[in-house]
Amino acid sequence: MTRFTEALANGPVIAEIKPRTADGEDLLRGRDPVAIAAAYAAAGATCLSVVTGHWFGGTVDLLRQVASVSPLPVLRKDFITRSAHIDTAVDAGAAAVLLTAKLLTAGAMGRLIDAALARGLTPFVEVTDEAEIAMVSRPAECVIAVNNKDIGTRERGPADLGRGTDLLAAVRATGTELPVSASGIEKPGQAAELLAAGYRGLLVGTALLRAADPAEWFAELSGELARPVR
Repeated sequence: MTRFTEALANGPVIAEIKPRTADGEDLLRGRDPVAIAAAYAAAGATCLSVVTGHWFGGTVDLLRQVASVSPLPVLRKDFITRSAHIDTAVDAGAAAVLLTAKLLTAGAMGRLIDAALARGLTPFVEVTDEAEIAMVSRPAECVIAVNNKDIGTRERGPADLGRGTDLLAAVRATGTELPVSASGIEKPGQAAELLAAGYRGLLVGTALLRAADPAEWFAELSGELARPVR
């Protein structure tokens, strides 16, 4: 296992830091990203995601700032399409890189997966349908994440959490050990349902950044997970 997958195997929440939503809502609200990362770690996150894509106001400097001080492994979340982007992620301190199947051919995906693994990074492969799942080479060495939103609309529309339920069996059939449900998870109850269905990880961004205290969100999730199954 890589550092990122080792951490994710010990706890399900990848907590995300991004400056704004695609609609322009300010999610940092003047807060220090390093302080947010520390609050996430204290609350119980086991990994971080830092958005470097300009759609959400991210930068590589933001990634470098967080990764240089956080004890948690960090995912670089951006549209990675070239090996040079992977080199930049390594230089900035990332432990994983997002690869978006919708933007890549199968050949390009395979080359980027190989490049990430060769540099010691976890390929975090984002999919939205079974054809994209079938593109993933070396799936046992990847995290495969079902994106509950549509990047074609810059993730402005509502999340489809049912997509995760529909695709979970196909994701698990690849041999990946860590299927992840990503984006649009607002409430701890939704998170608990996804974990109960068989997901091993959750990427949660906007909901945690909007929360008055992320520790309360994590505590509510723990309470939901502790409830007896009916």
